[in-house]
Amino acid sequence: MARLIAIDFGTKRTGIAVTDELQLIASGLTTVDTKTLMSFLKQYMSEEKVEAMVIGEPKRMNNEPSQVEAAISSFRESVQMEFPNLEIIRQDERFTSKMAFQTMIDSGIGKKKRRNKALVDQISATIILQDYLYNK
Repeated sequence: MARLIAIDFGTKRTGIAVTDELQLIASGLTTVDTKTLMSFLKQYMSEEKVEAMVIGEPKRMNNEPSQVEAAISSFRESVQMEFPNLEIIRQDERFTSKMAFQTMIDSGIGKKKRRNKALVDQISATIILQDYLYNK
């Protein structure tokens, strides 16, 4: 089997998580500057077998897409052109940032580290991927 990769897309930073090769466990991989995201993915996918990409789908409480959805759609098209055989899956990501922050508190991570938005994005990507695995 190949890994799954998850993207918590942001206009500034993007959190990335991956599964193990058996697709059982989601783990945070890194957070990258969104401007360098595509080059990061090209490098990563040249080294690892990836079966599908799970991209967070941010929605408002009334189920309408959030403002960042236009940027995500553009990113998705770029990914599809660069990796035509890669399956792209959308996963509802409502409340993942809040859940990531609460996870950091529950884990005993100090106040200073909890201000690290890059860590929040990486944990959010992990939650998106874990949710997908759970509901698959």
